[in-house]
Amino acid sequence: MKSMIFSALMLSAFALTACSDDNFAGDPSKDWAGTTTAFASTDEAGFSTYFTPAIGRVGDPMPFYDQKAGNFKIMYLQEYDNNSSYRFHPIWAVETSDGANYKSLGEWVSTGAFDNEQDAALGTGCCFYNEKDQLYYIYYTGHNGSLAIKEAVMRATSPDLKTWTKDNSWTLYGKDSNLSGDDFRDPQIFKEGNKYHMVIATKPATGGDPCFADYTSDDMKNWKFDGTFKMIWDRFLECPDIFQMGNYWYLVYSESTRTSWSRKVKYMVADSWENLKKCFNDGPKWPDVREGVLDTRAFYAGKTASNGTDRYIWGWCPFRVGADNYAKNVNVGAGDGNEPAWSGALVCHKLQQNQDGTLTCVAVPAMAAKYSQKKEVKVMEQTKDYTLYSRLGKHNHISFTVKTAGNDDKFGVSFVRSTDNEKRYTLKFNNPHWEADKKDLRRIEFEEEGGMGFIDAADGYFVPRPADNTYKIDIYTDNSVLVMYVNNNTCYTGRIYGIEKNCWSINSYGGSITVSDLMISEY
Repeated sequence: MKSMIFSALMLSAFALTACSDDNFAGDPSKDWAGTTTAFASTDEAGFSTYFTPAIGRVGDPMPFYDQKAGNFKIMYLQEYDNNSSYRFHPIWAVETSDGANYKSLGEWVSTGAFDNEQDAALGTGCCFYNEKDQLYYIYYTGHNGSLAIKEAVMRATSPDLKTWTKDNSWTLYGKDSNLSGDDFRDPQIFKEGNKYHMVIATKPATGGDPCFADYTSDDMKNWKFDGTFKMIWDRFLECPDIFQMGNYWYLVYSESTRTSWSRKVKYMVADSWENLKKCFNDGPKWPDVREGVLDTRAFYAGKTASNGTDRYIWGWCPFRVGADNYAKNVNVGAGDGNEPAWSGALVCHKLQQNQDGTLTCVAVPAMAAKYSQKKEVKVMEQTKDYTLYSRLGKHNHISFTVKTAGNDDKFGVSFVRSTDNEKRYTLKFNNPHWEADKKDLRRIEFEEEGGMGFIDAADGYFVPRPADNTYKIDIYTDNSVLVMYVNNNTCYTGRIYGIEKNCWSINSYGGSITVSDLMISEY
């Protein structure tokens, strides 16, 4: 598409009433392609790209590469709306070869049969294949809030990833190492040479700041306590994932601090396992100016797996309560001071290692191939401030380039935009002038324009400002889940209800921008 230039003033607002679902559907007399009024769209029952089961949602993912099958298996905690009081979150699984297409494998490990069992509820863990006995091992958290010891590490084995047997003769308790019985969870296994390590998120039994516990084993069956290392101050870091890429060692973690901007997936990097632990003990030694943040608050519990060539990271994008009711305006449900709801859709990025050892999340290569049906780009309305484009489908790949005239010129992308409703939901590229150490960064912020403005619980994410002020942007949507990639160095995950079957726009604020190479494709 030809370039468009905006010399921006202020965005004007519209204030009318949205249309209902049946105003266009099935009525050939309506000019669907030629209209720009609001449409009350709804999500599909299940998502295929950002996988969501038709019933329930995806909780903490636990990916691993299955060398026998030559594909990735992603276990996850299956969440339902009607969980019982004590027994919830069985471990289910999907498989994928490319991170963009999934097949459900159903339930792998069930919850305890009775309310008084240690694993009445299941928590995060990992899967590892033991070549010596040719068994798959799942180490997981057994959680029961009614017991004196609320959390312990347990395991199950399988020869074929179909039939799983719980090892009722083995349970690892934190109290045996003077660690907490309330917080002792999220076991993650990795190898250092010929030695297995199992890292667990926990706290000292006597109180104090949280820590990671390190257990070691020669056979992955018998484990020895090998000490602890600190987390970051008093913050509890969950879902640890440790791996080596080239000359660097990484620990990816999710900071579980509630009602805080820091509730995100982050990482530390060092040249050895011992030095990696020191990033916390002598730190925090942040790997970059973004403090190791890999994505927004709409991507949580991220863990990785590698096929030996590429490494991918999976996390979940939260849903919002009331999403089945358009009138509730649930797009601000995460912006009224409340945290996003737990669980949602499975989101995958490719993990890119940069020359200095830092990490960046980039698009999975299979995404572009999946969104292969090109769609006409139709301009519906154009002013000095924005260009409004025709309605989107259920699954969209939007690609374009923005060049700003100056370092401070602002722009944004709005969704659920119409000519009869003043509200729209915008990813805005702002300038963080209030932070001196981030003068060379831009900040993507989620705003309800024409409404409450900046949505603080969705938070923002920093983007390196390119020297030539050129931003190559790719946006993928699957129903209400959206992921934006910028210049191969930034990703931004979000949830915006109503994207599908509504118009969208590219906007300029207080400066001038040039938009070029705009393309849209679907599947």
